[in-house]
Parts: sequence; C-alpha cells; structure tokens
Amino acid sequence: MPLLLEIDELNIRAFEKSDLHTFATYRAVPDVAQYQSWHHYSYDDAKKLYDSMQGHVFGEVGQWFQLAIVDKQSNQLLGDLAIHFIDEDQVEVGFTLAPENQGKGIGRKALSAFVDYLFDQMDKYRIIATTDCDNHASYKLLERVGFRREAHFVNNTFFKGEWGSEYQYALLKSDRV
Repeated sequence: MPLLLEIDELNIRAFEKSDLHTFATYRAVPDVAQYQSWHHYSYDDAKKLYDSMQGHVFGEVGQWFQLAIVDKQSNQLLGDLAIHFIDEDQVEVGFTLAPENQGKGIGRKALSAFVDYLFDQMDKYRIIATTDCDNHASYKLLERVGFRREAHFVNNTFFKGEWGSEYQYALLKSDRV
C-alpha cells in the first residue's frame, strides 16, 4: 500500500519493518499501555502484528490494519492509527501516539484527515471508536474531531484484573460538514 495521506508536516502510510523498533518501544511505555490490551510489548509482538497484515488487501472486511503516522521530513514514526473493516460500510478506528508526541495536535490532525479519507475516498458510511472511560485524552480527541458519544458501557469488560467501563463513539458520513 503506498502513501495514504499527506497532512502538513505529517504522512500516514503503511507500516514498514523499519518502524517496528520505535513502535514496540512506545507501546511498551506503561502510560501508553495503560488503556490498551497488552501489559508488555516487545519487538516480537510488533513483528507478529506486522506479519499478520501481510498478504491482506487494505480494506478487506474483517481485517485490522495499523497505519504509521510519520514526520514528513524525517520519516520518523510518531504514532499509529488502527482500522478494522467491520463490513463494506462501517469501520472501527483507534490511535496511539508515542508519549513525546502527545498534546501537540498530531493526533487531531492525523485522525481528522483519516476520517475525511475514509468518508471521501473509501466511501464509508459510519466510523466507530471505543475508549476506556478513564482515558480522557482519547475521548476528548474523538470529540474534537466530531465523534458523538453513543454509548456508555458500565463495567462491561474485565480488563487487566478489574472491571472497566467504556464509551463508544461514532461518526456518520452525513455528520461531516
């Protein structure tokens, strides 16, 4: 898959093997892993994820893909976007930024452009995202990009040894102006 998007000083593109060390490093940071499904993240975990995407066509229903958010000049990995193709019309998205790249507007720029791409280029109808209720930065970002909170699941998931609650957000193509 070639370069997907160019946004100011950022590019969104397919993961490359050269991204995996940085990817594994920031995913292993406890503050990054806090609201994610993993406790520890290694280079081998990153390689397995990368290998699981190979041989699949971007947009394949049922498949998850990670996309790299990189600095346009240096090609340095800043974070990633996850996308799950639920069916022909709906996708689920997620995002993770390396700690040193948080709070700089990178997530908003990348997610907003990606949402536009999904609606305008891939003709998707609905995008959803689910976040832990305690992950304020995540749900605030979704709200800044225009997502609407549609559900509050109370103690719906047993996660890292305790029950946790989640918010589900959604955005329809018709919601975008």
